[in-house]
Amino acid sequence: MPSPIRPADRRAFLGALSMGAAFFTTRGLFAEELARTPARTEGPFYPDKLPLDQDNDLIVLGDSLTPAVGEITQLHGRILDASGGPIKDATIEIWQCDANQVYLHSADSGRNAEKQDKNFQGFGRFTTGATGEYRFRTIKPVPYPGRPAPHIHFKIKKGDRTLLTSQINIAGHPGNKVDGVVLGGIGVFDRELLMAEFKPIPDSKTGELAAAFDVILGRTPDDHALHALRDARPRNA
Repeated sequence: MPSPIRPADRRAFLGALSMGAAFFTTRGLFAEELARTPARTEGPFYPDKLPLDQDNDLIVLGDSLTPAVGEITQLHGRILDASGGPIKDATIEIWQCDANQVYLHSADSGRNAEKQDKNFQGFGRFTTGATGEYRFRTIKPVPYPGRPAPHIHFKIKKGDRTLLTSQINIAGHPGNKVDGVVLGGIGVFDRELLMAEFKPIPDSKTGELAAAFDVILGRTPDDHALHALRDARPRNA
């Protein structure tokens, strides 16, 4: 597999452009600040019943020998703070519809049971180590009625706190130009930060793709700081 693509420099550049003249007149103030990953809607299909298999391989369920339908994709990246430092013990969850446009949610799979790919996990989790890296094996997302832009939903958690909910889109897909969620309430620079390129893996015998996507968070309070804040609150608050 090729070395992970590192989009951090691109993010810093885009962030600098979005800040405009302030970046250039206040040298050093923003120089080390990476552009933060924008939040996007969770949508209606976060699984209402999580699957028994919640690992980072969404292609194969349990001991099944039958893989899911779709273009197999190695999705990888890092979870970083705004200064580029890796965030350890962060859990990233992803969920998406299968190649037949069905989500792992009773409101969708219930009415599309015959259509649903029963071999696609639909949801997965990965907890980062010291490098902040994560990795999933999934499928390249597909459009579906109401969402012309293919996307992968993701959520970043640490402990019982949700730090970010957003979506990964396919760079250059024509659906991005007309999709209401991609375009709604967000500028062109932030839109670009949610794009990932899905590229063929050289010499892959099964035609697998690779997509790299770094998640840049703001400051994340550690447990010590949170406990101190709770202890400082008035007892009747």
